[in-house]
Amino acid sequence: MKLDYEFFQRDAVSVAKDLIGKLLVRNLNGEELICRIVDTEAYCGPEDKGCHAYQNKRTNRTEVMYKSGGYVYVYLIYGLHYCFNVVVSKQDRPEAVFIRAGEPISGLKTMRDNRNIKSNKKTELTNGPGKLSQAMAIDKSLNGQDLVASKEIYLRHACDSQSYQIIPAKRVNIDYAEEYTDKLWRFYIRDNPFVSIN
Repeated sequence: MKLDYEFFQRDAVSVAKDLIGKLLVRNLNGEELICRIVDTEAYCGPEDKGCHAYQNKRTNRTEVMYKSGGYVYVYLIYGLHYCFNVVVSKQDRPEAVFIRAGEPISGLKTMRDNRNIKSNKKTELTNGPGKLSQAMAIDKSLNGQDLVASKEIYLRHACDSQSYQIIPAKRVNIDYAEEYTDKLWRFYIRDNPFVSIN
């Protein structure tokens, strides 16, 4: 079952925790690529010095963050890698959850082709934000997509009832965020081999 607006229209920390174990589905040319989310980070609005919308900074890039929860936010880093985020919270409260890594469930051959790698190591497909986006064919064309209405990309509950030990940790690569550097707003599955290493 797809996640609904009610799920997304909560604070980023709650959604980031609750997205662990959920499935990211990308429909690509009639094939479903599916990853289990194993690593997330919460970005908590205008007060959060690590957030793109810190001090209510509103730009063309961040505009989608001001929508109500349930939209895709994709941006490019280092001119190379797309990063996939889920807009959360209420309208005009710019919060998002960054999806750092996933565990491939379905569509592995296509993911490998998308990554253009020869390695058969499943763990190398999606164990980082850039790798995940490349494997799942997520780019700027999906920015602003409605995750509830879209058939191209959405999130859903897993059919299995696995339980996970979720570890809270500091977010990665935000040394500039001063006191917000130490917030334990990253969440990942303990001992999962697909968790991002950086």
